[in-house]
Amino acid sequence: MMTMTLRIALILVSVGTLFLMMRKIRQSKVQIESAIFWIVLALVLVVFSIFPIVADFTASCLGIYSTANFLFLFAIFVLIVKVFYMTIHISQLETKIKELVQQIALDEKRALEDKKSGDEKLALVEKRIQDEQKE
Repeated sequence: MMTMTLRIALILVSVGTLFLMMRKIRQSKVQIESAIFWIVLALVLVVFSIFPIVADFTASCLGIYSTANFLFLFAIFVLIVKVFYMTIHISQLETKIKELVQQIALDEKRALEDKKSGDEKLALVEKRIQDEQKE
């Protein structure tokens, strides 16, 4: 059974999270894809707090004696999954950054070599012009 204090706290935190995410999306500080996780989590917590029988039933099905323990376990599990997916995403971004840095370095090297070869060609053309003027 969930106490009224826990229910009120869940509702307040969930609604606060929803408003915060909506505000950040409107300010373009968070991408919608990233905010969907937090919005869904807040909605699930609102459902658990408004309909505590759902949380009680889920806790009893899992063999957890206290609904509050279930909610903490649920939150910990969801956040661990989120951290796992964020780790994968960060790893992919680091790989892309490394590839981009390597590509930029190669492009700069090619540009420098092109400039050197262009300078050499320009020097040859100038020398030919000077030679032709002497004749």
